[in-house]
Amino acid sequence: MGDPKKTKKQYRRPVQIWDTASLEKERELRNTYGFKSKRELWKVETILRKKRKSARALLALPLEKRLKKEKELLDSLARLGLLDSKATLEDVLTLSVQSLMERRLQTLVWRKGLANSMKQARQFITHGHIAIGGGRVTAPSYLVLVSEEGKMGYYAGKKMELQHKQPPKKKARPGDEEGPAAGEASAPPIEGAEEIAAEGENAAEAMVASKAAQAGAGMADEEDAAGATDGKSAAEGAEDKAKGAKGGAE
Repeated sequence: MGDPKKTKKQYRRPVQIWDTASLEKERELRNTYGFKSKRELWKVETILRKKRKSARALLALPLEKRLKKEKELLDSLARLGLLDSKATLEDVLTLSVQSLMERRLQTLVWRKGLANSMKQARQFITHGHIAIGGGRVTAPSYLVLVSEEGKMGYYAGKKMELQHKQPPKKKARPGDEEGPAAGEASAPPIEGAEEIAAEGENAAEAMVASKAAQAGAGMADEEDAAGATDGKSAAEGAEDKAKGAKGGAE
């Protein structure tokens, strides 16, 4: 059979790759539509550029010469869901990159709820879990026709179980009051809880009063002991003076 034909490059790189505005625009599109490399974006831009070029070329032709090709161009864009049946060549010039991005298989898989995110949609497609009309499609950049949009689904009818991420629970701070979490039922009230609480308060008050009485009695004992000591010291002093006076008389 010979060597396969060398494929042509399907995209054209921009003239100014490191332009700040272009880089910011590419970053936003990448975050929104989840394409892996800039080549995917450049391919979409090349397709759009060719369509616009064809529309401008047809607008330059006389009306009787462009009718057939104009209908072919508009019908091809209508099959992709980019234009309606009443569109004109001027509408082709208003198409944007986002219009074609919305027709990619990866975007439609996520839009239809077959995946939780753009990244997961790309993973399902590349792993062969997505099919159109029963046929497996493994290219995330495949442009889906309007007639094929209703035939999208999981390959071989196998449903994928999508697990939705639960929001993380907030950690309780030391100063925060702890209460029942949202969605949890509060515990039923205990019978006689008020009486039990009142008895507890009375017992605590009695204990405090008992400790105060004990402390007062201890302080009184200390004062009595101090008074007895002072009286004994005074008596000893008087006795010493009497002995001294007696000695002087002799």
